[in-house]
Amino acid sequence: MPANKTYDAIVVGCGSVGNPTAYHLAEAGLKVLVLDRRAAAGQGDNKAAIGGVRATHSDPGKISTALESLKIISNWKEKHGFDVGWKAGGYCFPVYDQNTENTLKDLLPYQKNHGLNIEWVNPEEIKTLIPGINPIGLRGGTYSPEDGQVSSIVLPVAFQREAMKYGADYHFNERVTGYHIKSGNKITGVKTDRDSYSAEWVVLATGADAAEHSSLLNIEIPVTPDSHEAGISAPIKKFLDPLVVDLRPGPEGKTANFYFGQNNEGQIIFCYTPKELFFGTDRESLSEFLPTLAGRMISLIPGFKNLLIRRIWRGCYPMSPDGVPIVDKVPGLEGLILAVGMCGQGLMLGPGIGKNITSMIINNKPFISAEAQACFRYDRDIYKPEKESLK
Repeated sequence: MPANKTYDAIVVGCGSVGNPTAYHLAEAGLKVLVLDRRAAAGQGDNKAAIGGVRATHSDPGKISTALESLKIISNWKEKHGFDVGWKAGGYCFPVYDQNTENTLKDLLPYQKNHGLNIEWVNPEEIKTLIPGINPIGLRGGTYSPEDGQVSSIVLPVAFQREAMKYGADYHFNERVTGYHIKSGNKITGVKTDRDSYSAEWVVLATGADAAEHSSLLNIEIPVTPDSHEAGISAPIKKFLDPLVVDLRPGPEGKTANFYFGQNNEGQIIFCYTPKELFFGTDRESLSEFLPTLAGRMISLIPGFKNLLIRRIWRGCYPMSPDGVPIVDKVPGLEGLILAVGMCGQGLMLGPGIGKNITSMIINNKPFISAEAQACFRYDRDIYKPEKESLK
């Protein structure tokens, strides 16, 4: 095979995880090829993200990688001179019921032990953090000040630009159609609808499309996408620093929780988790979304009643059965690393996962601790539900 078609690593997918992985690999000195069936970086479900970046999770795998993501993103402008829309301000989980209070307080020692800067704050502090919040029944909540928000539109451009400075090749509008596998147990390259390429390593980071590669690789990739909707308002006067997560189930019976923040331009950007999930890749907006979401937002912050909504959209969460990503080498198929099943958290986990994968390739060991990496193992009991979710 000609030299210009031979790489150290091929990254399949140029979204929330594949793109930062390519950056880290190229920065480490590897010759990298990135393949994506779409026309540009971050054009899958990455651009549907509302931009929250938090390490406030409930397992060491997500906590460790998200803490690294926060370091990378929050320092991006200083390091690279490129504004990715980073807004510090933290995450706040206001609480209105005893059960949720008990759950979050029980998690605090565990989260702190794994490096999170997070505290329980009283109702008056919540009112300061979230001006105009409904005070009736407010019990307090958690606040993690080092979390924040980033532009899901600008960040992919930033990663691609820096990766290309280090020599990474990006091929868009090129679909992977197969893999070169030697003796049934060693991946040696990739076939596309245009060409064929060889590499020592292949990283699969295809988001909602991950399961489509199961038959091509002859392995199980247990990722099932479901659809979630989001929206954004016209700009208003800046008043809100943290991104807010309301864990209460919606009174209308259709929503599990909802979350929102105010970006650097003053727009309110928001999303909710439907109680009954919409499995599949349908990205058509639903007529029920905005009326349902409006009721949730106004019940929490009554002043939102006059908020002008500019647009809504829908994207996919690539879900693993237990709600935790798979970031691991595949036993029995040397040279392949899966980075799939981000469960709607690819934007916040991707930069840290990219650094972790780079260490797995360069140093033959993860960047994160063994305990944290165990959460992401391919061969774990993936059908056992996550112990506690802050989704």
